[in-house]
Amino acid sequence: MAKILGIGNALVDVLIRLENDQILQDFSLPKGSMQLVNTDIVNKISTATKDIPSTLASGGSAANTIHGLANLGVETGFIGTIGHDDFGNAFLNDLKQTNIEPKLFYSQQETGRANTLISADGERTFATFLGAAVELNGDDLTLDHFKDYDYLHIEGYLVFNHDLLIKAGKLAEQLGMTVSLDLASYNVVEANLEFLKEFVSTYVHIVFANEEEAKAFTGKQPEEALNDIAEMVDIAIVKVGDKGSFIQKGDEIFNVPIVPVNCIDTTGAGDLYAAGFLYGFVNDFELNDCGYLGAILSGNVIEVIGAKMNQERWTSIKEAIHEIS
Repeated sequence: MAKILGIGNALVDVLIRLENDQILQDFSLPKGSMQLVNTDIVNKISTATKDIPSTLASGGSAANTIHGLANLGVETGFIGTIGHDDFGNAFLNDLKQTNIEPKLFYSQQETGRANTLISADGERTFATFLGAAVELNGDDLTLDHFKDYDYLHIEGYLVFNHDLLIKAGKLAEQLGMTVSLDLASYNVVEANLEFLKEFVSTYVHIVFANEEEAKAFTGKQPEEALNDIAEMVDIAIVKVGDKGSFIQKGDEIFNVPIVPVNCIDTTGAGDLYAAGFLYGFVNDFELNDCGYLGAILSGNVIEVIGAKMNQERWTSIKEAIHEIS
C-alpha cells in the first residue's frame, strides 16, 4: 500500500462547547472561521472560558487526516514543529501511539494551540495560536524527509508561508509524489488567493474544499467552482454539507451523499473526509466510493467531540469499508 506523508501545523486542540455565541462576538471571531491570535488573546480566551468544561487533543488539519489514515492501517508520517513542553510531548506521544512516523522539528516557542469554540449547532470557530508551529521552515526540509513516501497531504493553513509550500511542492515533484491540498478555511483562501492559485496549478493533484472555500477560490457556486478547480488539478472535491460532496476528474462528475448522523461537533469533519477519500484512492477504489468513504469517516467524527474517535468506532468504520470493498 502507498505511504502518505502529512505536513502542517502541529497544534493541540482545546475543545470548548459554548452555550451561546457571545464569546465569538466578544473577541470578534466570525463564526466558522479560523483566526490567528497572539499570546495575549489566546490567554484572554482561556480566561473567558475557564468555567466551561474543555478537553485536549492533538490536532491540526493535516495531522487529523494523517491520524485517520493511520487508524485505517495506512503507513504514514507527519512533518511539523513543536515546543519543548507538555503540549509538545502530548503531540509527539499521540503520533507514536498511532504508529505515525514523527518528522518533527523543535522550537523554543510554546507548542501551538487551537481554541476550538464549538457552537450549540455544532459549528466550530478556531482561535489559533500557532506558537512553535509557525517556525516550520522550508529551509529545514530535505529530500530525506519525503523519501519513501508516495503521497504528500498539505493543509491549507500553511499557505501563509509561501516559501515553505514552494519548497515542499518542489521536493514532492522531484520524488514523483502525488500531492493533495485541503484549502482549510475560506478566509485563508481569500487572504492568499493569487499565490494559492499559482501553487495549486503548479504542484497539486488533488484539492479538497468546502463550498465556502470553493467560492473564495473561484468566486462561483459549488458545481461551477468544482469545474474550475478540476481544470487546474487531476481531481477536485467540493463538500456541500448535507448535500454531500461533488467529485470531478476530467469530464467525470460524481455527487456522493452524506451518511445520516447525529451532529454534535463538526471539528475534523473535513480532515476525516480527506482521510477516507485518500484511503480509498490509494487502494484503487472507484472515485464515488472514495467519496463515500470520506462521508463515512466525516459522518462518524461529527458524532463525537473533537477529531479523535475511539477504537470501537474505528472498528465499526473498518467493517463499513470492508462491505464496500
